[in-house]
Amino acid sequence: MGKIFVAGIGPGCEEDITPAVRAAIALSDVVVGYKYYFAFIRELVKEGGECIDSGMRRERERASLAFEYAEQGKTVCVVSSGDAGIYGMAPLIWEMKRERNAETEIEVLPGISAFQKAAALLGAPIGHDFCVISLSDLLTPWEKIEQRIRAAATADFITAVYNPKSEGRYWQLYRLKEIFLQERAANTPVGFVRQAGRADEEVKLTTLDDFDPEQVDMFTVVLIGNSQSYLWRDKFITPRGYYTSIAPGDGGKVLSVEMVQENGSGGVSLSGIKPGQEIMMRSFRTIASELKNPDLPLDRKWALLHAIHTTADFDMENIFYADEGSVGRLYKALSEREVDTIITDVTMVASGIRKGALERLGVKVKCYLDDSRIKEMASELNITRTQAGIRLAVEEHPNALYVFGNAPTALMELCRLIRQGKAKPLGVIGAPVGFVNVKESKHMLKSFTDIPKIIIEGRKGGSNLAATLVNAVLCFDDAKDLFPGRDL
Repeated sequence: MGKIFVAGIGPGCEEDITPAVRAAIALSDVVVGYKYYFAFIRELVKEGGECIDSGMRRERERASLAFEYAEQGKTVCVVSSGDAGIYGMAPLIWEMKRERNAETEIEVLPGISAFQKAAALLGAPIGHDFCVISLSDLLTPWEKIEQRIRAAATADFITAVYNPKSEGRYWQLYRLKEIFLQERAANTPVGFVRQAGRADEEVKLTTLDDFDPEQVDMFTVVLIGNSQSYLWRDKFITPRGYYTSIAPGDGGKVLSVEMVQENGSGGVSLSGIKPGQEIMMRSFRTIASELKNPDLPLDRKWALLHAIHTTADFDMENIFYADEGSVGRLYKALSEREVDTIITDVTMVASGIRKGALERLGVKVKCYLDDSRIKEMASELNITRTQAGIRLAVEEHPNALYVFGNAPTALMELCRLIRQGKAKPLGVIGAPVGFVNVKESKHMLKSFTDIPKIIIEGRKGGSNLAATLVNAVLCFDDAKDLFPGRDL
């Protein structure tokens, strides 16, 4: 009784054929495979060795021939491109052995898969959990393939795509892109390699949004990154989490110490990071990866990340409102000392604003709720203490940044004073919480189109949320690096 080797010959480059596979080919009396493969291995076949080739889609015929020769006592090597166990001949050989109840010895020899070769050429895209999906529906119903695509996209797997396209199968890759864009950021790295390891090899990098399926054919392997993947110096990298620094830009990508140092002002030093800050950085990366719409302007995204981090509520994506450029405008005005005062409706908001940030910018926070004048004013005018506080604040600081995290009546009072021309605030953060006049107060605020505003719409809000939005403004210079928590 003979023996069958099932060998992966790699993607098509002679130096990528493993020594074990070379030895098996040289030992075999018969080599069975698709005729295209013999161009890569013919020099390895021993003198007198026979090569049995066949066309595409004749895998069962090849497997049957292998058993017939082995049953004649010959040593047979069945070759597959890449790895014999990945969309190769190994499963079929084992199934046929079971079907024939054959005693033939089987030995599977692994090879370098096309996606591994492609990954090496692209950089390091498969450094974390990944999956491999074939778009060929010859043996698998498309409905099942689409389920797997969606699962991979949802689970944030780095995804290698085999058989992405053929002459008769042209639309499936477009559908895959559509599904991934529902779950991944538009700037997610995509790399694709045509004829990996062969003379006409082509290596290309792009993003998910810019990826053009028309550039792909059946000889191409496509690799799609996960939420942490990034492009750097024409390379596609997926980190495993050894470093805790954050890359510049919107993606929240991890950088190495060396990369941070090299980036100079564009990167952030790892020195002096406190445990709490590191946790906040990791939280921000997690939040950024789960946003439904990650392609927001940076200042809006920065404040939104703070809001979700404080509340753990992704509904913030739906109810967070900010005027275009408002966060940046408020930061600029405060950092350049156009205004040096923040007014809060309640003391709880004031207590949540980071003291380190206030000291850096030379900004003071004032809440009038405990002012000795407030009780008498409220009683005399039959208004709430927070309303009275805002009236007094406007008299003394009409141009301050006003922040509301509790009292809708106070926000409505400020709106009234703005309408009367008595208040000209630098900006307003409106996040009162409750059930009475809460929505209305925010609608009032939104009508002032010439005042920079950040609003939590609807009933939600609160002192902690208002404070964190102020903190987002005060540390906006850290937004470009997505480096939160400096002032913890």
